Amino acid sequence: MSPMARPWRRRHLGTEADRATFRTLHSASLASPALRTGLNAGSAERSIRHLHALLGTPAVALTDPAGVLAWHGGGQHHEDQAARLAVETVDRGGTRMVDRSDLGCDVTGCAIRAAIASPLVVDERVVGTLQAFTTHATAGLARAVDEVAAWVSGQLELAELDASRTRLMEAEVRALRAQISPHFIYNSLGAIASFVRTDPDRARDLLLDFADFTRYSFRRHGEFTTLAEELRSVERYLLLEQARFGDRLQVTLRIAPEVLTVAVPFLCIQPLVENAVRHGIEDGEGVGHIRIVARDRGQECVIEVEDDGSGEEPERVRRALAGDTDLDSVGLGNVDGRLRNAFGDDFGLVVETAPGAGTKVVVRVPKFAPGVHA
Repeated sequence: MSPMARPWRRRHLGTEADRATFRTLHSASLASPALRTGLNAGSAERSIRHLHALLGTPAVALTDPAGVLAWHGGGQHHEDQAARLAVETVDRGGTRMVDRSDLGCDVTGCAIRAAIASPLVVDERVVGTLQAFTTHATAGLARAVDEVAAWVSGQLELAELDASRTRLMEAEVRALRAQISPHFIYNSLGAIASFVRTDPDRARDLLLDFADFTRYSFRRHGEFTTLAEELRSVERYLLLEQARFGDRLQVTLRIAPEVLTVAVPFLCIQPLVENAVRHGIEDGEGVGHIRIVARDRGQECVIEVEDDGSGEEPERVRRALAGDTDLDSVGLGNVDGRLRNAFGDDFGLVVETAPGAGTKVVVRVPKFAPGVHA
């Protein structure tokens, strides 16, 4: 038989220690998604068997401060004792080890003779316990339980950070909605009413645009949206403003089709356009031009909102970006902060302006970013 025809022999990849490490990491990776949603009955049930695999004891329990959320393994008749052990561990704030005299089991054939309970700590608060039930508690097992509990606590910390970030983003969007000019709403309804008798078809279309605009602006789900969705809302906004200003408002849009699916923070373009209308048209006389451009720049999408209005002092813009709410600017600091939170400090707003020179606001967003999807 030629060398090329020799039968293939299966070879073991890595040492036993390598394989044990892989099994540990694999079990941890399987438990992580559930724990990243926080500590509750559902996440405990989804993660407990993987934590059991990590520790390898006869049984494992996850608890909150008051009782058992999930149990995996034999000896489930010890659940009441696990609940009491959770209360004691939370009260004392440290790892607890109990033996057979504390457990008091009288079930024939039960392998559980001892238990180790380690606290789960999030933001310096004990939120629950990880408990391992075993035949014999050792110092090595106690260290293992502590290490796994510390890893679980880390996942719960990340879940809390995710929840805090979501609450912050929701609060920022609520604040931005509160800044949507009431005058725009009143003026839009006034413009619609003015067409009811003279052009009822246009009045009906404008009313539908107004309904779609408000529905989008006040929707309750989604931290991100697609650029296409955001621009559709902008288009409705501009149609309503053109009904009010007529030929005084001239708009140019140049949008590269390939960037329409890019994910952007919800309500990140519309406030910039509202600022352009306010400072480019409303505060001046004669015709005002607004230009909206979206370009494909390799790994990034670049969006520009430009007006030829009165412009602004750069220092006032700097203060607006820093969050000064006393300035007459719709959400510049809010949009800038949300862009930086989502994509990093390299992706904040860039504003080019000067008195009498108009204003251009540049938004850069990565076309693909981890954890960002519409």
